[in-house]
Amino acid sequence: MKNIINEKRTKQIIAFLKSLNIRSERFSEIIRTQNISKIQDFNQALIHSSDDKIINYEKLEFFGDAVLRLAASNFIEKKYPKMSVGDRSELRAQIVSDEWLIKLGEKIGIEKLIIKGPKALNDENAKKTIIGEATEAFIGSLYKCFNSIQEVNLWLDDIWKEDAEIFLKAPYKFKSKTVLQEWCQGKGYDLPVYKIIEISKINGDPERFSCDIFIEGLKESSAFGKSHKQAETNAARVLIERFINSGKF
Repeated sequence: MKNIINEKRTKQIIAFLKSLNIRSERFSEIIRTQNISKIQDFNQALIHSSDDKIINYEKLEFFGDAVLRLAASNFIEKKYPKMSVGDRSELRAQIVSDEWLIKLGEKIGIEKLIIKGPKALNDENAKKTIIGEATEAFIGSLYKCFNSIQEVNLWLDDIWKEDAEIFLKAPYKFKSKTVLQEWCQGKGYDLPVYKIIEISKINGDPERFSCDIFIEGLKESSAFGKSHKQAETNAARVLIERFINSGKF
C-alpha cells in the first residue's frame, strides 16, 4: 500500500522536516523519534493524484486552505492589531494566495519530494500548480499532526512578516487593477478600459496575451501575460509605476 513508506522515503521526509527549522519541541520530537504515523501524514501531503487516486494530497489540500487562512488571520491579529477589517482581508488575500504558496513551495524545495504519476511528470504547465497544491496540503498535514495552528504560525510568521511589509510598502504591485481604478475615480475619469489580444496559442507562454489600457480614450499602457488576468495586471502595474515616476500618482 502507498501509505506504508520505506526507509529511504522516511529519511527524505525527515531531512525535509529538519530543513524547515520549526522551533517547536513537539515538532522536533517527531523528527527525533521518526514517528511513523505522523510521517505518513506528511507523506500523503506529497502524493499527487496522478500517482494514486485514493491516497493523495487532495483532502489535505482542501483542509490546508482553511488552516492557512486561520493562521494568517492569527498572524495579522498579532502583528497589526489596529489594522481595519478591510485592510486585514486585503493583506490576508496576498499572503495566502496561490502565487504566494508557489513561491513558498519553491523556497522550501517541496517539488523534489512530490510523488507524481507519468502524466503529471511530463506536464510542465502543471508544475507550479502542483507545487502550490502540495505546499497547501503540507500545511494541512502540519495542523493535523497537533490539531493546532501553533506550529504553522511558528513556521510561517517570520515569512509573513517580511512578505506583509513588502505588500504594505507597495500595494499597487499586488493589486494594481484595483489601485488604478481607484486613481481614475479620484480624478473623475471613466474606469480604465482593458483590451486583450491573444498572440499565442501556447499554454504557459508568458507573452500569450497582450493587454492595452485606455484611459479617457487614450492608450496609456501595454504589457504581456500568460493569461488575461496576468496581462491586465501587468499593464496596470506598468502604468502606475509610470505615473509614480512622473509625479501623476
